[in-house]
Amino acid sequence: MVEGQVEPSIDASSSPPSVDAPAPAATSARSPQLLLRPRREPFEHGLLPIPKLIFSDGTQTLAALADKLLHRSINSPHRVDVPALADAFQISLDHARLALDTLASVLPFEPDPDGVADVHYIVLFLYVQSYKRLVPRPHKDSAAIADVWPSTSAFDGYLSALSPLQLVRSNSRRFMPSQVDEEAHQLSYLQKHMANIITLLAEPAEGEGDESLVLTVERFEHLGFLLHFSEGIPLTQAAPFFANSDPDMPAVPVSAAQVHDWVVQNIVVSLEHNAEKVLAKDNNMHNAADLDVPMTDICSSHTRVQSSSPPGTSVPANSTYVTSVTFVEGISKASVVKQPCDIKGPSLKVLNCHDSVIYILAPLSYATIYGCSDATVVLGAIGKAVKVEHCERVQVIAAAKRICIANCRECLFCLGVNQQPLIVGDNHKLQVAPFNTYYSQLEDHLAQVGVDSSINRWDEPLVLGMVDPHDSLSHPAGVSDVQAESATCIDPDQFTNFLIPNWFGADSPQSTKYNPFPLPEIYRASQKKKHSNLTDVQEAIRDVQLDENRKRELASALHVHFRDWLYASGNIRQLYCLQSD
Repeated sequence: MVEGQVEPSIDASSSPPSVDAPAPAATSARSPQLLLRPRREPFEHGLLPIPKLIFSDGTQTLAALADKLLHRSINSPHRVDVPALADAFQISLDHARLALDTLASVLPFEPDPDGVADVHYIVLFLYVQSYKRLVPRPHKDSAAIADVWPSTSAFDGYLSALSPLQLVRSNSRRFMPSQVDEEAHQLSYLQKHMANIITLLAEPAEGEGDESLVLTVERFEHLGFLLHFSEGIPLTQAAPFFANSDPDMPAVPVSAAQVHDWVVQNIVVSLEHNAEKVLAKDNNMHNAADLDVPMTDICSSHTRVQSSSPPGTSVPANSTYVTSVTFVEGISKASVVKQPCDIKGPSLKVLNCHDSVIYILAPLSYATIYGCSDATVVLGAIGKAVKVEHCERVQVIAAAKRICIANCRECLFCLGVNQQPLIVGDNHKLQVAPFNTYYSQLEDHLAQVGVDSSINRWDEPLVLGMVDPHDSLSHPAGVSDVQAESATCIDPDQFTNFLIPNWFGADSPQSTKYNPFPLPEIYRASQKKKHSNLTDVQEAIRDVQLDENRKRELASALHVHFRDWLYASGNIRQLYCLQSD
């Protein structure tokens, strides 16, 4: 069976012997505002470039593996742990642990704390590993972007025979596809593969043999891993199948064909809705429901952006479509501060920002940094996952559960992470360092999203292949076997703390007053030595025997050197940007 081929076991004519359920309700019978949406998290943060976990034959292999996992379930029915997954798929324990950790980060609910996972969620997670991302779109103003995007690096000729490097450079002036385009692409994928997906969840109807498949309400709920309705309404709440079931009686299973038809009908309606939005946009029929309308920040007093830069931050405004994503986009030569009152929803994306400093001082579930250069991005507390892609000469300071770094160059990552940093794709000259900052609400934000500051695996990167098989572009044979370049630990003598101004007002007794992630001893000793040297210099200057004129000359010389450093380093602009209103 080839990828996308529909399993013949779902027959529209088949149905369980006595299913007293209403016919699939047409979407038009509900409010026209209730639209089926893909859950973006499995597609954006759940894809792993591990060849043994990518299946292109529909259900043929996965169905057999699912049966194998069901026979190895432990502790509770239909749940497996890392050793069972590694044995079933013949992968290393590290890769099995990575797979379960990644699945846990994209589930629509809190995962089991004991590290086991439901077999059917594992199967859905593995099925979507066949997804191919949408090709990045060219920017509508390439000439303008050329002014801010970094020029070709000196090592661009390195490994020039391999397409991944050429792919990165050819895409370097492309931008992430729009939310509408990505959603349409994900919905189209689910529409094409829904028959296979439902077949993997279905089971034979009692007494009907393997030819007639049904879904129980428990199996149907698993589709919520991939789909939900607008306003965050779960599938089981909107579906007509189990609405009339007696709460004191087990719900009657529903024909798999009936479920398939209902889901596909709703996907088609959503795709048509998206197409109408795109058409209206192309025809300049801009209205308040457009998915990409920028809005004024809710708490603008906390966002300081240099007046010469574009607005750059937006939350989509559409009462019928809650994206739960805040954007910081297109910032150039400016500084931006985002606090909790500026954030809408659990996700944030920093896109195509250049020569800027971005402060995200809020608790979030997901964060994406894409296409940035010569910038510093501070992420306060990310409880699920961070992804950094196609960035160059960027410093990322992040406290998070986990982070994935892909196709980046000459970047520094100062990390407080509970899981191993994942490095994939074509990376060059990456450095990692311990987390190096704090702000007054950091510990409170970490507690809110479940990040443990006593665990920091910043210096244990897990490196996978150079080529991402989820890219829509083809790659030459054999390149996928090449391991990505890893990151090096920063020299302790080059490690510095990053100071964040106090924008949260007066400190309380519970305020964070120091970096909550303990520094390794070698970095702590280096910091102590630098502080001691600074104290010695200050004392030497204070104790020097000079008359008043010479003291003024010395102070003036120090002031000039400090000013020159501010201008040479570019930090002078940040001082201006972050001045009080």
